[in-house]
Amino acid sequence: MTRRSMAGLDPGMTIGDLLREAAQRLAAAGVEDARRDARSLLAAALGIDTGALIARDDQAASPDAVQRFDAMIRRRAAREPVARILGRRGFWTLDLEVTPDTLDPRPDTETVVEAVLARIADRNAPLRVLDLGTGTGCLLLALLSELPNAWGLGVDRNPGAAAAACANARRNRLDTRTAVMVGDWAASLSGLFDVVVSNPPYIEQGAIAGLMPEVRRYDPPAALDGGPDGLAAYRAILADLPRLLAPGALVAFELGQGQDEAVAQRMRAAGLPPVEVRPDLAGIGRCIIATYGQNNHTQPCGS
Repeated sequence: MTRRSMAGLDPGMTIGDLLREAAQRLAAAGVEDARRDARSLLAAALGIDTGALIARDDQAASPDAVQRFDAMIRRRAAREPVARILGRRGFWTLDLEVTPDTLDPRPDTETVVEAVLARIADRNAPLRVLDLGTGTGCLLLALLSELPNAWGLGVDRNPGAAAAACANARRNRLDTRTAVMVGDWAASLSGLFDVVVSNPPYIEQGAIAGLMPEVRRYDPPAALDGGPDGLAAYRAILADLPRLLAPGALVAFELGQGQDEAVAQRMRAAGLPPVEVRPDLAGIGRCIIATYGQNNHTQPCGS
């Protein structure tokens, strides 16, 4: 790392030099995709789109923009995720607010959205969608964005997360079809749902200390801790879930690596024969999806 980068970014640097210097600093701090992250943060500091950076490579940035960028790079070098520095994350086609109360949504979680949509025969049906442990609302809102006549309910134990999910529903103009409540999984719910999704905490307690700093330091511990074997949340959800499922309802969970069979066994015991385990982009089984009852497609709720 250069003497200049240790002291801070020089206000007289061009945009291209700022990007190169910041990327070097992040790489030295052990950040993966250092240049990509530097580019995202520089665009935010300048108030422009990342695609516009190339055309301004030789231009000087304003002192205020350099100061903002330098502060962002210092935070990223301390391994704070870009989404938390910016306060937002792109997920599916949505722009989501990320707060200290919520898990930072990651691209792998989109596997759950893809798996559910692939199993819905009629996307215009008036489906009822339930998201347990909704966090930012990423799963619920992504599904509602693709199901124009669906209505959804998100449940989270954390009042701050529930508030963030509400804000994200408004942010993405889905609030008229979304409700969010604070609760312990499905314990206080009644009625029937056609689609149930969840990205529950599934990290084994003993493995949390070894997670990458971006996760270990900044994601809420309660959103990570799945108990001694990582399966505590699946047990709690599945013990209560069947009473809320309409005939043919879809149930989809995000999985931790290597949890496929253990979760499948518990789903079978709850009357949910697994339909499919879907891999994420790295080929890891990331979503398990099952159909309740004999019908292989979701059905609208009864009156």
